[in-house]
Amino acid sequence: MTHSQGSVSCKQPLFISFFLFMAIVMPQTILKAQQQSVDRAAVLAAEEFRRGVQAFNRFAFNESILSLEKALSWKPEEPLILNWLGRSYYRSGLEDTALRQWQAALEFYPPTGTEGLQLGGWVETVKNRRSLYPELDENARYVDAGRYPGKNGDLVIFSQPSSVLANDDGSVWVVAYGSNELVRIDPNGIVRARVRGPLNGFDRPYDVARGLDGRIYVSEYKGNRVSILDKNGAWKAYIGSKGRGDGQFVGPQHVAVDSEGYLYVVDFGNRRVLKFDPDGVFVLSFGERGRGFDGFLMPTGVAAIEGEVFVADSSRARIARFDRSGNFQGYIAEGVLSNPESLRVSNDGKLLVADTRRIVLVDPSTGLLRELGGLGNAKVRIVCADSDRNGNIAAADFGSNEVALLARMDDLSSGLFVQIERVVSDHFPEITVDVNVQDRRRRAIVGLDQRNFVLSEGGRPVSGQTFVGASYLASQVEIAILVERSELTASRTAEIADAVRDLKGATDTLKALISAGEQPVKERITQADLPASSRSVPAAYSRRWKFDLGLRLAATELLAGAKRRAVFFVSSGKLGEKAFERYGLSELAAYLANNGIAFYAAILSDEVPDRELTYLCAQTGGQLIRVYRPSGLAPALDALRSAPNGSYSLKYTSSLATDFGRAYLPVEAEAYLLTRSGRDAIGYFPPLE
Repeated sequence: MTHSQGSVSCKQPLFISFFLFMAIVMPQTILKAQQQSVDRAAVLAAEEFRRGVQAFNRFAFNESILSLEKALSWKPEEPLILNWLGRSYYRSGLEDTALRQWQAALEFYPPTGTEGLQLGGWVETVKNRRSLYPELDENARYVDAGRYPGKNGDLVIFSQPSSVLANDDGSVWVVAYGSNELVRIDPNGIVRARVRGPLNGFDRPYDVARGLDGRIYVSEYKGNRVSILDKNGAWKAYIGSKGRGDGQFVGPQHVAVDSEGYLYVVDFGNRRVLKFDPDGVFVLSFGERGRGFDGFLMPTGVAAIEGEVFVADSSRARIARFDRSGNFQGYIAEGVLSNPESLRVSNDGKLLVADTRRIVLVDPSTGLLRELGGLGNAKVRIVCADSDRNGNIAAADFGSNEVALLARMDDLSSGLFVQIERVVSDHFPEITVDVNVQDRRRRAIVGLDQRNFVLSEGGRPVSGQTFVGASYLASQVEIAILVERSELTASRTAEIADAVRDLKGATDTLKALISAGEQPVKERITQADLPASSRSVPAAYSRRWKFDLGLRLAATELLAGAKRRAVFFVSSGKLGEKAFERYGLSELAAYLANNGIAFYAAILSDEVPDRELTYLCAQTGGQLIRVYRPSGLAPALDALRSAPNGSYSLKYTSSLATDFGRAYLPVEAEAYLLTRSGRDAIGYFPPLE
């Protein structure tokens, strides 16, 4: 019994020791194995993340998505990966998927932190976007957003502004009646040019209009003439002289140009309107009493819309309508105006009216009026208002001696939408950053320069920030041509070849010619091969042709090129049964719009095209054109060259440590314009050492 007890007591310490060994060593072994698993996951996630970021900066968005999805599988709750994945989906046109990634990332960011606020702003902006380039919509309210004063202390900048005219670069021409000059002011309020007319100078310039070829017409109230300037402001010639005969004036005021280039001048002293051809040859005059029209008392603003001419009468507080031959057609806006002066045409074909203390929008088809905004100064006398290229209304306030800027209230509250499109680190430590600046409705913000941007690394301003360039100043255009290879176009190969040849001759660079057949392919575009490639072979034409795949392929060819770029689709106007089999209409529109690619539909027939083509044109800033219209296809390329573009390029020298190229280096970009601002933060990997 004692032996048995002794035997048991001998084994017990061994059992206890083994238990203690297992209790101590096993958790450490498990912990080490878990740690190795965690470390392996982190390493794999980091490597895939690096590949995803680098692919994004090469515009390889599908490749970026694949790598970032793999990285996310190793680190499912990493907000930085989710953020980047959202960016890649956004640039791929898959906005719903992008929003889901960003929403998931927001759960890990403090809601009031920098990352959370910025990403939350992106989410709200993308959610609320519905269309491109809206103008003066029905519910907008404009408020005071800034001023260009005529004086700065004792320094006279300009005197008694009587008119404004918006320029494509975001600046405005200001007609200074009191100082006898035109002054061009950029979006930052800096005077960029002064024009004083011919050798003997202007004699009380009053209004300004732009001709179809870019020339500028300036009425001279005291000089009883109109000066013709070139697009840069150099004086070329006079129109008219003092008198009451044909082509003569007594106090010419407001001017306008119609869609055919004819010039209309309000002859205030003679209470009439004179019409001239673009070179100043007198055509006709109108405005006399008769045929239901009781004549002008104080004719002021004039505007031309779709074959009709509208003339304001400030004394009678109404707008008269005429045809282009001067035949009276009736009145609009009777009893709702106070003292109308200038009339300008908005992009959606309505009349922007300066009505003394306020600015109103009048629908010419119905006469309905809506007030956009006003100025509260007691001295206010708004004699002219025009929409600038950044969505503001510039108002010449003659009474207060300043130009006021009015902006949409919701634009001011939402700020600017700033997007770092790409970071180039090939020549590290020199870094190039491409930044795109838009408003919340996707309209490009133009006219910015070095003073509007601040780049930083980890919250500290960078060293050697340099403004490289702005795309709104560039005129180079690159296009890809997409050709419909369907049964409807199989018999129109000669017309297709003519259209391709015309486009090739009008553009700076033809990047690709894509055949949208059953399997879209890239054709050869050398000078020798282009005629045959534009026609393609009979087998390429199929009723199962695929528009969506062809459009994606054509657009992808443009991603790494010039910022002014477009896909021209040569088409019958009918999209067929396989048009959206792989990609939906909204996804295609987003892919183009989010990468700054305009869509133009060049229609071979006179039939009404499918609505989807019109939608794509509207959503991307392109247009629908007829191949055989008298003006040809070249004007569409000219419009693309002058279209607003909000892409900017900046350089700096990085001061961050690279960890032999393995470190993820942050960069932030902030853009400022008057009272509005926006910010984006991103990162990059330097070259491996």
